[in-house]
Amino acid sequence: MEDRTAIIRKWEEMDIDILVKIFQYFDIFELTSGIAHVCSTWRLAACDPLLWKTLDLSLLRSNYIRIPQEPYVYVDGRSDKTLTRVLKIALNLSRGSIRTLIFHFNLYVSDEQLTYTAERCPQLRRLVMPAWNRIKRTGICRAIKVWEDLESMTMPSIASPLYIMEEISNNCKNFSELKIMGPCDKNFALAISKYLKNLKVLSLRCSMVWKEALNIILDDLPKLEVLNISHCLLVEVPAPPAPKKILRKLDESIMEKASQAPHLREFLTCMDDKCIMCQRARNDEGLVRWYKYEEGLWKADEVRSLAL
Repeated sequence: MEDRTAIIRKWEEMDIDILVKIFQYFDIFELTSGIAHVCSTWRLAACDPLLWKTLDLSLLRSNYIRIPQEPYVYVDGRSDKTLTRVLKIALNLSRGSIRTLIFHFNLYVSDEQLTYTAERCPQLRRLVMPAWNRIKRTGICRAIKVWEDLESMTMPSIASPLYIMEEISNNCKNFSELKIMGPCDKNFALAISKYLKNLKVLSLRCSMVWKEALNIILDDLPKLEVLNISHCLLVEVPAPPAPKKILRKLDESIMEKASQAPHLREFLTCMDDKCIMCQRARNDEGLVRWYKYEEGLWKADEVRSLAL
């Protein structure tokens, strides 16, 4: 019988394309666990742009406690160190290839971490923002100045949105999609209508929306093509001291405005008492506590381009 000697291949001889295919199944923890240090071939594969079109940090969330003073949260030091370590390794391996950056809504990123990230992914097209608490005005403005190619943002609601909208308007000429995860009042709508005249897609799903804000959006965003207010808590705010009034359905004036909007091709709504998401939005008073519900539910959106 012929004696056959088994061919033993070394790790560094493995085909790079095969390695990249395998690494595409890895999550962010596995990609940053040290695979780039196995050998030079594995490092080349770990730096392949195919792996880094999207930096998905949605598995990372902060360990924190609420505090009464600004920034109203205290983040555990180990949690911060983990985020910093993952960011440094991922941004080093990505070599500027990142086009989509996704943070978990319960990740409390600092100014320094956000700036460090922005400087190392200057070609970003889509951003899913973390919680605002530890990010100062200077931090987000500095990041937006770097992201000149930004086209889409998902962001938590913020009390003073004017400066962010202005910064986007001044620096991101291709910006066209916005999703707000939180209340949209008159001031928020005015900020959007003033600075984001070229906005094409807007999602306010599962949030409290002022009727007056909705009217401003329909009147003053002439290029808007898609508007999603599914599962929103729509409120009418009369002059004080009258209380807010929750509207159970859209009135004819809003529907007429939507039908007359020059470019609006999709007006997505759901205000059904039997709808689970509508019930949750009402129970949470228009600020959905996503942590109470199914993992990853916060990533959903009826607008395909905004879903994660």
